[in-house]
Amino acid sequence: MDLEDVDPVAREGNVAKLFDETASQHGDAQAMEHHGERRTHAELRDRTAAFAGGLHDLGLEPDDRMLLFLPNCPEYLIASLGAFRAGVVISPVNPQYKRREVAYQLEDTDAKAIVTHPWLREVVDEGLEDADREAEVITIESEGMERNPEDVFFEDVSGEATLVERADDDVALLPYTSGTTGKPKGVQLTHRNTRAQLNWTLAASNVDVESEDVRSLIWLPLYHITGFTHTALQPLVGGGSLYFRSALEWDAQECMQLVEEEEITHFVGVTTMYADMVQAEDFGEYDMTSLESASEGGAKLSTAVQEQFEETAGVDISEGYGLTETHGATHTQLGSSFGLKHGTIGQPLRMTDCKIVDDSGDEVPPGEKGELVVRGPQVMSGYHEMPEATEQAFTEHGYFRTGDIARRDENNYYEIVDRKKHMINTAGYNVYPSELENLLLEHEAVADVAVVGIPDERRNEVPKAFVVASADVESGTDVTAEEIKQFSLDRVAEYKHPREIEFIDELPRTTSGKIQKYKLEDDES
Repeated sequence: MDLEDVDPVAREGNVAKLFDETASQHGDAQAMEHHGERRTHAELRDRTAAFAGGLHDLGLEPDDRMLLFLPNCPEYLIASLGAFRAGVVISPVNPQYKRREVAYQLEDTDAKAIVTHPWLREVVDEGLEDADREAEVITIESEGMERNPEDVFFEDVSGEATLVERADDDVALLPYTSGTTGKPKGVQLTHRNTRAQLNWTLAASNVDVESEDVRSLIWLPLYHITGFTHTALQPLVGGGSLYFRSALEWDAQECMQLVEEEEITHFVGVTTMYADMVQAEDFGEYDMTSLESASEGGAKLSTAVQEQFEETAGVDISEGYGLTETHGATHTQLGSSFGLKHGTIGQPLRMTDCKIVDDSGDEVPPGEKGELVVRGPQVMSGYHEMPEATEQAFTEHGYFRTGDIARRDENNYYEIVDRKKHMINTAGYNVYPSELENLLLEHEAVADVAVVGIPDERRNEVPKAFVVASADVESGTDVTAEEIKQFSLDRVAEYKHPREIEFIDELPRTTSGKIQKYKLEDDES
């Protein structure tokens, strides 16, 4: 489906109208596949319309929030599009989260409902208990599971076909992103923000394949903005088909097999995925030449892995850049004026205005480093109930401060060269040291702690904690590194926990008391 084919009525208000346009033009075409089960675009439209009515029947009203605590599956997209139609705001939750993390998001969103999977119900119940609140729990039914009369199952959420009118500035999506303070922030993404990314897809001719012929393999987690926006919504609105696999069950061999059998055209992965495929014993035995687009982001891909994959698959790996606050991409190598330029994030999307500025906010010339700031119709309206954080996030001229240090060349290709924020990127997941530090300080044996990222061959980098033990505690005897690790594993998602613990006598600090993390990082490099 091309942008000029879209009914003008669908170009404003509720973004769900775009998907109705897709169904009107590609109704009989396949929309999604999940382990052999398939749905058409017309079936998806009808089910999401009924799901929207079912949400209203359960008492949810426009602007209410609903958490999605699910692995990758068709129900994730059905619930999302159904919520859009109902005017209900969806807030994705990482399915690896534990009770304290779920409780925080329940409280901060004031969620009226949560859609989840049976094997996550215990965490949901614990989160509700910790948050001391009630919410409608909608559970995806698993074959053979016992049904209790009081349970609400996903398949039963069905009512009169519904589409609520929404204003462009109404919030559609409320993902959470951790900040340097360690307190996760809700990112308010509107119907306009969402439509901007989708219209860009319809208008762009980035690869040599018609939008309705796109077959996108979804292995990135859908709770993450890249997985949701770029591997799911964008291909779907163009009339393409989605192939769901759980991000929690990544399998390099199955991925390559699916690419061959389903003739997958689009794949977005993280560095770890490409490295695993290249290092697999049977790499090269699968025909992956159907790929028209292979993208990665989040961390630098080694030259050896990139060259090996590209030679075998017959497609160049492109990089891009975006944030939760920008609903995904602001820059891409796809469709860039001078083609791919490895090591860069490409050029800004045509709807994106960006520049690189110094500490005074003045733009720097090509070749010089500074903070990347961006503005455009895809940039969030602000942080949920955090007016001060929202004000600090934007310049006086409305540019969003990314916190990343970049530079651009004379052809307007951008390169991310450093981080202003102390974020750790581990296998494509973002870990903020302050969150771990705050958690570890709850342990009675920890007097002081600093977390930094250390290099890891497979995951790019992993968290390491430098721990100062309490005065009355002897490290290695009264408390061990393994006990500290387990303390973290019991309370946060597995990818966040520190892979290494080092006990030290004191942390390096400035005269004003700030921890000099660069000294700890230098020791690890």
